[in-house]
Amino acid sequence: MTDEYQIEIPPSFYALYTDARRRLTAPMALVRERYEACEDLAQMLVDPAATKLFELGVAQEDVLLRFYAGLCTAGSAVSAPEAEWVIRRLAELLGWACPPLATSGGV
Repeated sequence: MTDEYQIEIPPSFYALYTDARRRLTAPMALVRERYEACEDLAQMLVDPAATKLFELGVAQEDVLLRFYAGLCTAGSAVSAPEAEWVIRRLAELLGWACPPLATSGGV
């Protein structure tokens, strides 16, 4: 079976699933699945984040921190390291500076 996966996963996401020796700590299929879910989540949060910025009248950093806190709650669809990646990607998509987030390491 050939590997016909067309989506390029960024090194920043691979880092969530890589050990100190740069070996994957999860099957590639899972890494791909999680990347697609996290990228989709970041894309879906763009409009809600921009709306919250306007509605609440707070700083961009505060919006990102509130979304991050929500993603880090128990029962979230993403792990803590994935939540951090999603917020960094969201900030990138919005063109906002990303505030310091909890350093979490791997999944």
